[in-house]
Amino acid sequence: MLTIATLKKGQRATILEFSVDVVPLKLLEMGCLPGNEVELVQIAPFQDPLYLNINGSHLAIRKETAEKIEVKLI
Repeated sequence: MLTIATLKKGQRATILEFSVDVVPLKLLEMGCLPGNEVELVQIAPFQDPLYLNINGSHLAIRKETAEKIEVKLI
């Protein structure tokens, strides 16, 4: 299973699915929804958090949350 946490810097993917229970509501409001495109912009020095570009919005999410969001490479 490919997740946001397994992406390499600069890779782009499409969000497939995730359990709404594990993703904070704020991420959903910022566009972290199935079908949207995500790009891994940068990884913090200790591998957490991950900086993403989702539909033009830049956000940082915890690695444990990123591991629960399934994606498909573009």
